[in-house]
Amino acid sequence: MREFVMERLGPDEGERLRAVRLRALQDSPDAFGSSYEREIAFPADKWAERLKNPGSRWWVAERDGTDVGLVCVLLEDAGAHLLSMWVAPEARGQGVGSRLVDTAVEWASSTGAEEIGLWAVDQNHAARALYARKGFTPSGRVMALPSNPDLMESHYVLSLLFRRARQDDVPAIVAMLADDPLGAQREGDPGDKRYLAAFERIDADPYDELIVAERDGKVVGTMQLTYLAGLSRLGAERCQIEAVRVAASERGRGLGRKMIQWAVDRARARGCAMVQLTSDKSRTDAHRFYDSLGFTDSHVGYKLRLH
Repeated sequence: MREFVMERLGPDEGERLRAVRLRALQDSPDAFGSSYEREIAFPADKWAERLKNPGSRWWVAERDGTDVGLVCVLLEDAGAHLLSMWVAPEARGQGVGSRLVDTAVEWASSTGAEEIGLWAVDQNHAARALYARKGFTPSGRVMALPSNPDLMESHYVLSLLFRRARQDDVPAIVAMLADDPLGAQREGDPGDKRYLAAFERIDADPYDELIVAERDGKVVGTMQLTYLAGLSRLGAERCQIEAVRVAASERGRGLGRKMIQWAVDRARARGCAMVQLTSDKSRTDAHRFYDSLGFTDSHVGYKLRLH
């Protein structure tokens, strides 16, 4: 038995798409928003139309002459949408689903899409576990499955612009922290072991996230999100945003706004009751920026330097 391979379906492979899609609908009727009864009635030109849409791509996982997996990516105004994901019973547990998701995400990223989303039925635990391993997180949106309103499905998103920082990102992050009048006075050699020690501590803490923005393989933005527990507001969790920086090459292009909006959406999906941040009094441009995003300067902050 040979390895399965990913094959993109061409515009003249409507019959092949029809066969694998109908098998998926028969095998897993409660995993899709459509149904076998609906799609078996589609004419041939309907299947061809799906494959000729310039804003979509379809792939199958093929092994020994049999298609054992399917996935589609559709480009939309809000980003990319992963749909029609299915793996045949005889191929499950062999990494087919992982390869299909990787193929879909790689293509979406190549188009310049900044986010890819999907819907997964809540009772489909295997699919949800796969998406979690791939970095998808709940957006907080839920709805009834169109093909079976008795089932609920949840929306998941994977940012193609933002990700958790890795150790090899530390020098680029430190360089951005140092690239302003205040940072230049307090940062040091990016190779200093204290930076790496701090990164390891942040990375190991489930209530801390060091985030970077990446474009064309280059880190161009960073921020740290910390989730704070407290007894006030009925024990609500709040998200603290700190150390927001954008590389000089990206300033004035809207990246900072996207970063904060992404952080707010992430905090909301997590269930946080509030997002808060501090900004040095001298950063008047930053204050106007946060005002424009709906933040209010409702508190006075104090700091005491210990060294």
